Amino acid sequence: MVIGKWNKSVILTYAGLLTAVLGIFLAFTQEKINYAFCCLMVAGVCDLFDGMVARRCKRTEEEKMFGIELDSLVDVVSFIALPICIFINIGLTRIWDIVIFMIFALIGVARLAYFNIDTADSEKAIKYYIGLPVTYTALIFPLLYLLRLPLEDKIFIPVFTAGIVIVSVLEILKIKVIKPKGIWYGIFGILAIAMLVIYLVVI
Repeated sequence: MVIGKWNKSVILTYAGLLTAVLGIFLAFTQEKINYAFCCLMVAGVCDLFDGMVARRCKRTEEEKMFGIELDSLVDVVSFIALPICIFINIGLTRIWDIVIFMIFALIGVARLAYFNIDTADSEKAIKYYIGLPVTYTALIFPLLYLLRLPLEDKIFIPVFTAGIVIVSVLEILKIKVIKPKGIWYGIFGILAIAMLVIYLVVI
């Protein structure tokens, strides 16, 4: 016997983790950063649908708790560690960039811990999130990176850096962000496919 849960209720969560690790590798070994961005987006899609898959599986209370903890741990790798590796690869390597990365990571982890506590005792369906979920980085940063096409680096780098700061602030602010449901799953899925095509074919 081995520890952990390895059933179909967590298969998408594990798939997201493996994709993120591949993205970290690609960020440092490939000349074209678009492949790492693709991994970030695929990890985001896995996170978008893993809860839906898990809820359709018959699970024990222990399996539910395991899934909750696993999801947050994977989010740290997929939406905090992987983006930072991408940031470094695109040229954000100055002293103040390191400080920004530290703040980005600190806020992201704190937000994930807050979310776990805030929803631990709730039996009701979540209608909205408090603060911007870290998983939104899978969409925001690839969209923001497209600005590199029309902008020179001397303009793009400060704009992208400002984007990281803004995302960090939004993650920690007590603002309500509506949780996607119903048709929005399809919309986000289609948007992800469109973005993947752009990154694999256009860029």
